[in-house]
Amino acid sequence: MELPKFKYSPNAYRLDLFENVEGVCSICNEKRQIKYISSFYSIENPEYICPWCIANGKASEKYNGDFNDYCGIEGVSPDPKDPEPSIKKEHLIEITNRTPSYTSWQQEVWLTHCNEPCAFIGYADSKLIEPFLDELKDDIENSGIPIEYITKGLTKDSDLGAYLFQCLECGKHRLHVDFT
Repeated sequence: MELPKFKYSPNAYRLDLFENVEGVCSICNEKRQIKYISSFYSIENPEYICPWCIANGKASEKYNGDFNDYCGIEGVSPDPKDPEPSIKKEHLIEITNRTPSYTSWQQEVWLTHCNEPCAFIGYADSKLIEPFLDELKDDIENSGIPIEYITKGLTKDSDLGAYLFQCLECGKHRLHVDFT
């Protein structure tokens, strides 16, 4: 059976979000070979979540849980007095309820562009972001991290986490960074 695809996490199976382990999904009760191992925010802690139940929203529905924090999406405020986000509600729900989260040092932040969530491309190091430095200039400057550290010394196993995103509308790359 073909694995489901995630619009906002096209590389989900190449990252540390799933592991190949046999088990029975806590949601669909099907015997599966691939288990989700990243963040899921719910009162209950399901033992096994398969990618199909993430993609169709059944895991989120059954456990009243989220894979990504709604207020962690760029442009979404927890303050009800703030204006509504410019991003369509169905895109926000796709991120929270039907998109695997990525592993980060702090709380995950999901970047946006062109009034839509960006796709999470992967964990970044200086070599990966080098071709996109012009595009990432504002994100790097606004990070509060010395530019040279990001452009020359960023590694995937350092105390600085970097997360590369790409706009699905225009193709622009974005970068989020955080410390341990």
